[in-house]
Amino acid sequence: MDFNLSEEQRAFQDAARAFAEGEMAPHAEQWDEEKIFPRDTIAAAGAMGFCGMYSPEAQGGMGMSRLDATIVLEELAAACSSTAAFISIHNMATWMACTWGTEAVHNDFCEQLVMGEKLASYCLTEPNAGSDAASITTKAVRDGKAEGEDYILNGGKSFISGAGSTDVLVLMARTGGKDSGAKGISAFAVPADLSGITYGKNESKMGWNSQPTRTITFEDVRVPANYRLGEEGEGFKIAMKGIDGGRINIASCSVGAAQATLNHAQQYIQERKQFGKPLAAFQALQFKLADMVTELVAARQMVRLAACKLDQNDTDKSTYCAMAKRFATDIGFQVCNEALQLHGGYGYLKEYPIERFLRDARVHQILEGTNEIMRVIVARRILEEGATESIR
Repeated sequence: MDFNLSEEQRAFQDAARAFAEGEMAPHAEQWDEEKIFPRDTIAAAGAMGFCGMYSPEAQGGMGMSRLDATIVLEELAAACSSTAAFISIHNMATWMACTWGTEAVHNDFCEQLVMGEKLASYCLTEPNAGSDAASITTKAVRDGKAEGEDYILNGGKSFISGAGSTDVLVLMARTGGKDSGAKGISAFAVPADLSGITYGKNESKMGWNSQPTRTITFEDVRVPANYRLGEEGEGFKIAMKGIDGGRINIASCSVGAAQATLNHAQQYIQERKQFGKPLAAFQALQFKLADMVTELVAARQMVRLAACKLDQNDTDKSTYCAMAKRFATDIGFQVCNEALQLHGGYGYLKEYPIERFLRDARVHQILEGTNEIMRVIVARRILEEGATESIR
C-alpha cells in the first residue's frame, strides 16, 4: 500500500497547479464579483485534457483514473472552486455522453465536449424532485410517426449549473408511466438550443458566481431518438453511476478550497502581530491550525480511498463515495470557516479571498446529494449483515 503519488500523478498535479495559478487565480475575484462565466479559460483547460479527464480515449478523452481526476480538480479548486466545480460537472456529463452515447452522440458532441469547445450541463433536479430524484416528472414521449422516431420532451429542471451558457444538456426524463419510478427514467443528450427550450433568470446566489444557475423549461421539444443514452429505462442507473464520480469530484473541490484557505491562514498568523508577538506564537492558534491540517489530510485521504474504490469497481464503491462526499465537504467548509476566523475582521473583507472560498464551499454540502442523504446511503449499508467487515 503506497500513499505517495506516482511520477505521472505528480505531473498531473504540477500541470493543474501551474494552470490554476496562471489562468484562474488572477481572475477569480473578478469572475465572482461580476458573475463572469469564463468559457475561454474552461476551453483552455480542455486543451490540457481537463474537460474529458476520465472520458474514454476512444471518444477523445484522457481515460484517466478517478483518483488522477481528484488530484487535478483539487488543484483547480485551490484557485477558483466555483469554476473548478463547473469543470467537474462538465466532466461527469461528458463521461455519460461518451460512455452511453450512440454513434450520433459521439459524432455530434463528444469530440468537442472533451476539448471544452462545447460545454455540458447535467439536468436531473426538478422543482419537486431534489433528494427524491426518482420522482422526476419531466416526460419524454416517443413520436413514432415522425421520421427517425423523435422523443417529445415536456417538463422543467431547476438549479442547473451552466444553464443558458452551455451547449449540451445531459438530461434525465421519464419515458415510463407515472408510477414507473426509477425504472421508467431514460437519459438523453439534448442540444441546448433546440426549439421549445427556455431558460429562467440567472439565480442570485451566495457563491458559485462564476457559473450561471438557471431553471430550464421544455415545451414540446423534439429530441432525436438516437440522442438517447443507453436503453430506455436505464437513465436512473446511468445517473447514479455518474453521481458516484460527481460526489468525489465535488469533495475534491472542497479539499482544494480548504487547502487554499489553510495556506493563507498559515502565512497570515505568522505575519500578523498582536500583543507584541506573531499570532503563531499563541498556543491556542497553533492548536487550531493543527486541527485544521489534520482534518484536511484525513478528508483528502478519504476522497482518494473512495476514488480507488470507484476505479476498482468495488461492490461498496457508492458507500465510500457517499462517505467521502459527506466528510470532505463538511470538513472543507469547516476549515474555510476556521481560516476566516484566524484572519479576524480581515477575513470578512472581499480584499482577501477567504470569504469567497467559504461562500463557494458551502453549497458542496447540498449538491450531488445533500449530506443528509449521504448519511442515509451509508446508514442503509452499514446496517446490513456483515457490513462492518466490508466498510472499514
